[in-house]
Amino acid sequence: MKELSLDTINSVSPYKVEYDNANKLFKFVSDYHVGFSVAFDENDLLRSGESYQFALTNYGGKKSPRDNKVRTTVLAIVEEFFSKNEAALLYICETGDGMQKMRNRLFHFWFGVYSESDEYLFLPQVIYDEEDNENYAALIIRRDNPKFNDLVTEFTNTITMLNSKPDTNNNYML
Repeated sequence: MKELSLDTINSVSPYKVEYDNANKLFKFVSDYHVGFSVAFDENDLLRSGESYQFALTNYGGKKSPRDNKVRTTVLAIVEEFFSKNEAALLYICETGDGMQKMRNRLFHFWFGVYSESDEYLFLPQVIYDEEDNENYAALIIRRDNPKFNDLVTEFTNTITMLNSKPDTNNNYML
């Protein structure tokens, strides 16, 4: 991943963003004293081109009220990511605490702006596990990405494959 400019991010971000070099993530604290981090982890799920998994973490675990300045700050970081990188961004909802549906709604609220843009494709998907629980994922990619078609096709094929049920009919001909 190409280095992002903190000056550019902070020129549009309502919260001061700092880079934590040791952990390779961007951090900021809201007016409500809630600490957030944003990370872009290299991902090899899509092999057609460069892709990163987007991670947004409330690293203190403190409850955060709805704060549009957090959204604006996160979007400033993501915009800088896209301005420097010809890469796809993958989002996979955390599922460990059963709050994935709420996280997905928040993700749609924050990143739905990309679905209204001619510049980006925002492609949310649902993946069902063995117990038919819903897991949420999304692809965000600039439409001018040279690998756009390949990455979108690979993402949708991967989702289709993950959602297909194995054939349990063992019809063997003897």
